Amino acid sequence: MPPNDRFAGPLAAAWPDTGADLLARVLVPPAEALPVPAAGDRATWARPDAATLEHLRAGAERERGTPWPETLAHLYARFFRDGDRDAYEQRVFARHRRLTRAAVLAAATLDGGWLDEVVDGVTLLCEQSGWCWPAHDDTRAVHGAVLPTVTDPCLDLGAGEVAAQLAWVDHLLGEPLDAHTPGLRTRVRYEVDRRVLTPFARRRDWHWLGLDGDVHNWSPWIHGNVLVAALRLIDDQSRRAALVDLVVQGLDRYVAALPADGAIDEGYAYWWNGACRAHEALDLLAHATGGALGGVPGEALRHTVAFPHRMHLGGEWYLNHADGSARPAGGQPWHALHRAARRVGDTDARAHAAAHRRPGEPVAGEEHGLGRLLRALTDPEWVAAEPAPPPLPREVWLPSTQVLLARPAAGSPAGLTLAVKGGHNGEHHNHNDVGSVVVALDGVPVLVDAGRPTYTAQTFGPGRYDIWTMRSDWHNVPHIRGTAQAPGRAHAARDVTAAAGELRLDLAGAYPRSDIRHWRRTARLERHSGRIVVVDDWALDPDASAAPTHLHLLVAGDVRIGAGHADVTALDGAGRVRLRWQPRSAPCASTTRVLDDPMLAGVWGQRLTRLAIDVTAAGTTGTFALTVEQVHPHDAPPGGSR
Repeated sequence: MPPNDRFAGPLAAAWPDTGADLLARVLVPPAEALPVPAAGDRATWARPDAATLEHLRAGAERERGTPWPETLAHLYARFFRDGDRDAYEQRVFARHRRLTRAAVLAAATLDGGWLDEVVDGVTLLCEQSGWCWPAHDDTRAVHGAVLPTVTDPCLDLGAGEVAAQLAWVDHLLGEPLDAHTPGLRTRVRYEVDRRVLTPFARRRDWHWLGLDGDVHNWSPWIHGNVLVAALRLIDDQSRRAALVDLVVQGLDRYVAALPADGAIDEGYAYWWNGACRAHEALDLLAHATGGALGGVPGEALRHTVAFPHRMHLGGEWYLNHADGSARPAGGQPWHALHRAARRVGDTDARAHAAAHRRPGEPVAGEEHGLGRLLRALTDPEWVAAEPAPPPLPREVWLPSTQVLLARPAAGSPAGLTLAVKGGHNGEHHNHNDVGSVVVALDGVPVLVDAGRPTYTAQTFGPGRYDIWTMRSDWHNVPHIRGTAQAPGRAHAARDVTAAAGELRLDLAGAYPRSDIRHWRRTARLERHSGRIVVVDDWALDPDASAAPTHLHLLVAGDVRIGAGHADVTALDGAGRVRLRWQPRSAPCASTTRVLDDPMLAGVWGQRLTRLAIDVTAAGTTGTFALTVEQVHPHDAPPGGSR
């Protein structure tokens, strides 16, 4: 690619002389390119972290001798037939986890039985018809097929994950595998090249490249995995450098798209496979170039290391927007955050990661991939990290996403925490939620954002906003004259101002109606009293035939409703809150939403409750005030007067 066609972002500014010619000179040999000792380094692998090894051994021994998960063709085709993608994907993920466990045990023991397990897992991946996850495959659109088109492989997140896992296996166990099963590594190189590296270089129309300006978390995730595969599995230095150069350009586009405040519009859950992946790729580049491409270019990349702890409510709970979960399942790769925080010098982010490092427990698990597990096992600072209290900032304001989070005091989740979101309804993984409010008690959400159910074809199809969790009428926003918010970037908050513990915004633009003159919302945490107050005032054009207007509140926990108030017993034994509203005469109806989706039930339990407070009687110009207070043990019983 000619120099004048190169993307000029933060990486290009930091590394003005980069390019394939430079990379060909500075890239270290493939055997040294990945920053993890190979199994031949017995000082490292004869005694890896004992807790992690025993955790992996327990799972691996249960599976040993049993059939590997089968990636059956009819399960792949199901996505195109009935929209189910999970049945196939779960089998793919199970294969990855089993191979990851076996690879670490083989490195630790050099036992022929575990090497056989690795050989079986690697061969199964090489024989798997498609590495692309069915929901991402263009096989139907391009070829009219519902099974992978093996002559035209699609490069997506799934394909990148397989390529990287095979490259890490090759790096970790190359010499033992050559002695144990000659020819296997040649097969690995052939399959990774034809399915991933050649399509990556040949096709420049992949949507995740961001050439149209829309860059999202797929970019660093796939580019990072391609980088691992190219560095380890390509011996030709010229071709290797050309592939790495394309990766650098792709990462540059992603870093350039990060907002200055480091926020992620997809939310906390997607940070780990977006900005975190970018940090991991840049760390790998620094190692593979002997420091020639080092540092952390761009302030946004530095600030985004703080995003996880800025979204932390307390314990396992996080502020979730878009498709994120308020209580993500399983552990996160905290070591990756710890390493990124060290690189940028963010002591709070480092403390947040260290808060999850408990001596005597595994340093990481297999669920996030072999590469991440190997980095955790061989990072001495992470292995030795002492637990630290999470920073829990007193107040966070992220202007790029218009998200405010305020708690009574820094360092503690105690009391009521307020979070409010402005923004627009065209964000990545968007939910129609402009103006939504979340309230947590002692770090546990009470007024909540439900998150998302298990992904299906509908999730990213034309019926996305038929899914109840995506619609504004299941978020904590008004439902104006029977109308929900509409999707799209144009449906956005107006006149947004943030002050200490308070956010003001006009929600009118989020609704596809011309008769809303304004709908102003002010949400604030009163630190002197510990209360949260949300005030809505509106002006509507007269319309006697208009449908009713409601204020919706989505509640987690047990709810009791009285005149002008509701009492909520929060999850996790966090305590109770009392919701009061004015006018007290506004009638309130409740709807119980039974959660039959495992992802939602795993977060919230059996149900969520929606309160619909009818404010139609307030007329075309009105005011509604909601007060949220913590109920202490000495206070009046639920429903009692004060």
